[in-house]
Amino acid sequence: MKKYLDILLFTLLFFFIFSYFSGKSVETPLNGIVFESTKSSYKVPAWVGLSITNNTTKIVKLNTCEDISMRYAGKVVPLPDELCREVELTPRQWEVLDFSKYYRLFENPGNYIFELTLGEEKHIKQVEVKYRGTIGKIFTGLLFAPMYNLLAYLTALFSNSLGFAIVVLTIIIRILLLFPQHKMMVGQRKMQAIQPKIKKLQEKHKGNQQALGMELMKLYKTEWVSPMGSCGFLLIQMPILLVIYNIILNITSLKNEFYLYDSLKDFKISQINFDFLGMDLLAAWWTAWIILALVVAVIQFIQIKLSLHGKVNSEKTWVVLEKKKWEKEYNPMMPDPEMMNKFMLYGMPAMVAIFTYTLIAWVWLYWWVSTLFAIFQQLFVNKIVKK
Repeated sequence: MKKYLDILLFTLLFFFIFSYFSGKSVETPLNGIVFESTKSSYKVPAWVGLSITNNTTKIVKLNTCEDISMRYAGKVVPLPDELCREVELTPRQWEVLDFSKYYRLFENPGNYIFELTLGEEKHIKQVEVKYRGTIGKIFTGLLFAPMYNLLAYLTALFSNSLGFAIVVLTIIIRILLLFPQHKMMVGQRKMQAIQPKIKKLQEKHKGNQQALGMELMKLYKTEWVSPMGSCGFLLIQMPILLVIYNIILNITSLKNEFYLYDSLKDFKISQINFDFLGMDLLAAWWTAWIILALVVAVIQFIQIKLSLHGKVNSEKTWVVLEKKKWEKEYNPMMPDPEMMNKFMLYGMPAMVAIFTYTLIAWVWLYWWVSTLFAIFQQLFVNKIVKK
């Protein structure tokens, strides 16, 4: 054991010494001005950025409007006056010219030519702007743009409060997904109700997986149960959650105004209020995050508890996915229901808590409202299945 530890320590020491001295010896050569874009290509609406690096031994001075010009389709495009400023670069210093506020300059696809003139030197950079691909257009047109406009409308409706807009948006989404969520919940309870029948089939066809699979398929068809029914709602909800996450993660980006419908052209991103109940929805306060993550985990635990337990027949017996302890033989090829229960009951809330803790605050707000909605819906489903 000591031999392996010595080898490991020697290897770590070698890499540390190598990286230390190699880092000291490598220097960027001083070989002139570097004029380049922050990306090789952009997609409409383009968030173009130009980087100017001074790799000379002298101080370089320039004016962003007088010394930089832009051409598109052979014509000079005048730069906005707000972009004009004096820039002074000392040796090895760099500066980024941000065109994010002026994304409308790049609404048309094609090649945009930027020219930096410093005395007799000229530096040219070509920037390619393209439309999104077919999948990108479908994603933007069907999901991103409608949801972004709905969020913008709700934000404006609630005096520019992003927090109240997220709460209402979450409720609207849950209402739209009410039917698939209802089918999923009913399917889960039906799966629990037919567990005794599944146990009998497992005992009857012990060792014969093919016969067991055919009998289970017949049982599912007879009882109108789909073992994969619970995945459908997750597959529907996940793209929506990713779209909302992408919208709010870049909520301060002015290029999002490109997607606003004509009726919302007066909506301004700069007017959004990110404060909700005394908390900044885009901030990172780790103490508050722990409390919020725990709250989300608790209500998620309650919702799953309701989905796994319930009185479903007149004899008042609890139908729960479990493996009887007195069973000496259990088919190892089939998933252990007891372990599945424990994972759902304890693992899922823990995963959601970690997921919530690692992201910005609006995520817990979405998850909190969504789970509370699911709790009331689960209570309603339990009553239906009980009857």
